[in-house]
Formats: sequence, C-alpha cells, structure tokens
Amino acid sequence: MATGGCLCGAVRYEVNGPLRDVLLCHCVECRRWHGHVSASTAVTRDDLVLTQDRGLRWFRSPGSDAGARRGFCVECGSSLFWDAPGRATISIAAGTLDGRTGLRLAGHWYVSEASDYYELPDDGLPHHERSGAREGRATTAS
Repeated sequence: MATGGCLCGAVRYEVNGPLRDVLLCHCVECRRWHGHVSASTAVTRDDLVLTQDRGLRWFRSPGSDAGARRGFCVECGSSLFWDAPGRATISIAAGTLDGRTGLRLAGHWYVSEASDYYELPDDGLPHHERSGAREGRATTAS
C-alpha cells in the first residue's frame, strides 16, 4: 500500500491498488498548476482512500472541456489530484507520494505545449502531442 499527502498534513491518502507509471505533462494548464511540468500517476477511484481531508478543496479546472477538477490543500497550497467525471481513475501528483514507489517515467504528454525555457529530453520515452491516454498508450505499474 502506498501513502501520501500534502506538505502540512491536512490532506493524507492511502492507495490500495496498483499505481500507473508516472507521466509528465507539459500542457499550459499543468505548468501553471504546478509551476513547471506536472508529474502524475493514477489509480482507480475505489483504490484511493482519503484518511485526512480537512484541507482538501476542489476547484474546477478552467481549461478542461470535460469538467475536470483539481484538488488542492487550502492550508499549505499543495497540488494533489486531478479528476475528470466519468473516468475510472483519478490522477495523483507523484511528488505527494511518501517514500520510494518503484514507479518509473512512462512518457511525455502535450509536448507541443512545452515552454521555451527548457528542452524536452531525448530519454527514449514516448512523446505525445496530446494525451497518451487519449491515444490509448497509458501504462500501468504493478
């Protein structure tokens, strides 16, 4: 079982199932949300258990046509979750996981929106113009 949470502890969670390998998103929305590239994993909804949620607030994701929302801690400002209605999974900011996870980078999304202050790495991972999940290329870690 994996655990994680925000910087101050006002939001804590447990993951009781497999996490997807980490994907890096270069879209404008994720860069503004995180302050740089977003690194996220995902889990099925039923496998995510909030053990402390006093600081958790959900905000509509302004750039989303799908009605997605983002989960933040209102006490420390940590970015934690991305959730879209109708999806079987919920995304978790990889940096909020406790300790070592065994997860690996699996690819880059929205590379066409990458900023000009950094170069995309030639790391041998797939680079998708949009979302790899939309292209049917998301991977799962056990």
